[in-house]
Amino acid sequence: MLQPGDFAVRELPLAPLEAPTAGTLHLWYLDLDRLGTPLQPGAGTAGVASPGPRLRRTVRRFYLRLILGAYLHRPGKDVRILRQTRGKPVLDAQSHDVPLDFSLAASAGACLLGICVAGRIGVDLESAGREAGDPVRLARRYFSAREADALAKLEGPRLQRAFMHTWACKEAVVKAAGHGIANQLCRFTVATDPDRPPRLLHMEGDGGAGWWLGRVHPARGLLGAVAVSAAVTCVKGFRLRLPAG
Repeated sequence: MLQPGDFAVRELPLAPLEAPTAGTLHLWYLDLDRLGTPLQPGAGTAGVASPGPRLRRTVRRFYLRLILGAYLHRPGKDVRILRQTRGKPVLDAQSHDVPLDFSLAASAGACLLGICVAGRIGVDLESAGREAGDPVRLARRYFSAREADALAKLEGPRLQRAFMHTWACKEAVVKAAGHGIANQLCRFTVATDPDRPPRLLHMEGDGGAGWWLGRVHPARGLLGAVAVSAAVTCVKGFRLRLPAG
């Protein structure tokens, strides 16, 4: 599980990057309030307002293309992204011959980007202090019966923490699989104990064998989950930052 200090700093402008090898996962953490928006020169620096909610979606896309472009050794504006039938964004294979798969998640002014070359990847990012109004009721409605039964044995802060852990892991799996989140969460089961390494226990159709789940804390107050439909043996974290000075 990566902690904030495990994310190596990479300053802008980004130099060309080497794509991760099979079995290696790259995770990028972006604090948009510090990075600011490229649409407003100087944004994110002292004395200039950080991007507001309406700009964040555009800013996320800018930095997504910027980082993908560094791996592809081309300007971000030349990166072509398509959306599959079930909604998962992918690189246009006719324009790019590097088999990168990626997933982007956001929580307020923060982003988590996962990149791999083997398998499909999905990431989720949540506020670690977020609480559900009625976790057990939500689990009974949306989660698998096994997950709901496990959560129903808990209460108070332990229940809230386990629910958010389970939710983040499940959303990461759904994003990796490329399905919309509706009517899919009950079709697979993850381990609900937040004090143990996350695992995919079962998935309809393939049993869940071969999937890898991980949990990260890229910054204080943030919980991230990563799912990959292939074996992962190495995880490297990076933090994008404006040039010093």
